[in-house]
Amino acid sequence: MEILFICGSAEIGNDGVGDYARRLCGKLIKSGHEAQILSLCDHQANSFISETQITEETEVLVHRIPISTPNKQRLIWLQSVLKTFEPDWISLQYVPYSFNPKGLPFWLPSYLKRIKGNHKWHIMFHELWLGIDVESSIKHKCIGRLQQIIAKKVIHNTKTHYISTQNKLYQFFLQSHNISAEILPICGNIPLTGIKKESLEFVQFVLFGTIHNGAPFEDFVADLMSTSNKFEKPIKFVFIGKNGPELTSYTSILDHYKIGYEVLGVQSENVISQVLRDSDFGISTTPYYQSEKSGVYAAYKEHQLNTICVSREWTPIKGQYVIPQMIKYEKNNLNIIPMDIEVPDTQNMATQFINSIFVS
Repeated sequence: MEILFICGSAEIGNDGVGDYARRLCGKLIKSGHEAQILSLCDHQANSFISETQITEETEVLVHRIPISTPNKQRLIWLQSVLKTFEPDWISLQYVPYSFNPKGLPFWLPSYLKRIKGNHKWHIMFHELWLGIDVESSIKHKCIGRLQQIIAKKVIHNTKTHYISTQNKLYQFFLQSHNISAEILPICGNIPLTGIKKESLEFVQFVLFGTIHNGAPFEDFVADLMSTSNKFEKPIKFVFIGKNGPELTSYTSILDHYKIGYEVLGVQSENVISQVLRDSDFGISTTPYYQSEKSGVYAAYKEHQLNTICVSREWTPIKGQYVIPQMIKYEKNNLNIIPMDIEVPDTQNMATQFINSIFVS
């Protein structure tokens, strides 16, 4: 089977959805299928290029269209890829902000409708729309209404055969709009290459990737120190990847409590994998009910890390549920109990994807 994945950007390590699509392509190729990627609005490409990217020792052909490209030319380049590849399926990896910086890609539904070929359409909703949480502002609710309209037009204009998302909450909201979606768990964006060391001299907490605003990190650290006598070894934090502007305030808090830490910054996939394997707990600042869309959380699970959600309040207006194998931090009620982690299998994910499109 031939499948073309369309995403926003495809620079390795710079776009979580692009990294996910690359790993999924690699697994499909190893299973005997043909899979390629086309990034429609690539932030890092300066011109239209087709290049080979490597994921877990598998070559993936990636076509990259710069974000500045006029839509007429964007369509010409996309059609040239389709003419050569002739895929059976196009899989749209949908995040509204991947195709418009304000999350309002009004151009996308009509653009997709003009694409010609004998393919079927699949859409993976990595994100839905704003305004589904109790805390959302009037502005976000208004933007969310527009994003709903765009998403529905995308589905209508492509005559989508198969829709998926990665968590029950998004599945619930799609169903409330009469959109049937299957849950397809995502894989992490860091392949498992690290080897677990026998013993380290620290209890290591790792924070990988973007630190989201509003997370009660200082409260968490204060509670952690009040229970630190439960640990047999000193506590250490490691920050790795692009943590963003919040990093400075986090390290200042650790300095105040005299807790050791390392800031490693951007590193190779192999280095990140080793750091995750060496750690005991992974800190996620993604809101609890959005955790299952997070590539960082998926990477923690693949590396058998206990994940602690330390995040701002984000409460869905309906459809709440308990996320298994995640510790949700609550102030003055820190209860870190290590658990056995059910490690996701990326090959099973690829098999589920293929089996689903076979019957669609």
